[in-house]
Amino acid sequence: MARLIKRYGSRKLYDTEESRYVSLEELAGWIRRGQEIEVIDNRTGEDVTAQTLTQIISEEGRRGVSILPNDVLHELIRFGEDAVSSGVEQIQNRVDRLMQASLDRLGPVRRAREEMARLRERLAELESSLAAIERERVGTEEPAPKKKTAGTKTRRSGGKRPGGSSSKKGAGKGTSEAS
Repeated sequence: MARLIKRYGSRKLYDTEESRYVSLEELAGWIRRGQEIEVIDNRTGEDVTAQTLTQIISEEGRRGVSILPNDVLHELIRFGEDAVSSGVEQIQNRVDRLMQASLDRLGPVRRAREEMARLRERLAELESSLAAIERERVGTEEPAPKKKTAGTKTRRSGGKRPGGSSSKKGAGKGTSEAS
C-alpha cells in the first residue's frame, strides 16, 4: 500500500504515517527501498504524485546525480504528449526497454547477464545428464528398491522361477520365498 504524503501550499511535504514533515531526499530514499508513495495536495485533494516524482528526479539532476541516461529522459519527454492517447502501459514498456538497454551498456551488468545465461544453459545440460544417468541406473540396477513397481519385481523374479510367472501374485511368492 502506498504511503500517503500531503503536500501543502508552501511545498512542504507531510508524512501522515510518521506525522512529520519530510524532504524530497527522504522520499527518494523510501522509493529506492521499495516504498510506494502517493502525494495529495492538501487544499484541492488532487493527486500530485507524478509532479513530486518528477521534482525528485530534477533535484537529483541538479545535484549532479544522473539517475537516468539522456536518451531515456528524451524519450520520457517525447512520450509526454502522447501519454493520454497511447496509454501508460505502453509507455512503461518502452521505458523498461530503454532502461534495459541502458543497463546492458554497463559492462559489469552485461557480463553478469551473459554469465547467468551461460549458467542456465549449463544447468539444463547437467539436469539432462542427471536424468539420463538416473534412467540408466534404474534400467541396470539388480536389487529392487522399495519404490519400484510390481512389474519390476516380476521381471527380477521371473528369471529365477521356472515358468516365468508374470502375475503380481507370483512375484509376491518369489519375494516371500527369498525372505
